[in-house]
This record gives sequence, C-alpha cells and structure tokens, in this order.
Amino acid sequence: MFYIKQNDTSPAIQRQCLDYADNPVNVTGASVRFLMRPVGDSTVKVTGVGSVVDGATGLVKYQWSTGDTDTTGDFEAEFEVTYTDGTVETFPNTTYIKVKITDDIA
Repeated sequence: MFYIKQNDTSPAIQRQCLDYADNPVNVTGASVRFLMRPVGDSTVKVTGVGSVVDGATGLVKYQWSTGDTDTTGDFEAEFEVTYTDGTVETFPNTTYIKVKITDDIA
C-alpha cells in the first residue's frame, strides 16, 4: 500500500518491475506511463508520464502532479512499460498497486 496525503505531490511513487518468478525485468530504454483509478471504478483519474530510475533492476517511478491527489479514497494503479521494440507490459501484471489518499487538515 502506498499512502499519500490529499494534494501532496511528494514522495514520488516507485515500483520494481518483476516477472512472474519475482525476478527484476530490465526496462532500460523503455518509456513508462502511470495510470490510477478509484477502486471499483473504470474511470482513470491519473494518466501520466513516468520514468525509469534504474533500468537494470526494473525500478520505475511517477512524480505526482498538481491535481493527481486532490481526491481522497482508495485507488488502484499500475505502470505501463513500452519497450524499445514497441511491445508493452504492465506492472504489476497480476494485481494493482494499492494507493490510499488521506484527507489533509487544511
């Protein structure tokens, strides 16, 4: 579970891309998209450009933008990786990243 307060843009959300055997997937040179929607809803709340932090170990991240965390609640997210040969793979590929946005006091 990734926790963040309403309207915060830090910290960035990171994820290691792993295959079915939990081995790191090399994402060197790939492009990355981050997608997030409310749990139980098909409407995408966030679609943003992510980045590769460490290609060899499969580490990717998304830096939140203003408005991404303005709605409180439970969300599910994923990173979509497009490799240099044009193929696409989504991580995690068997579930979602759980994101909880908690209301702030002010």
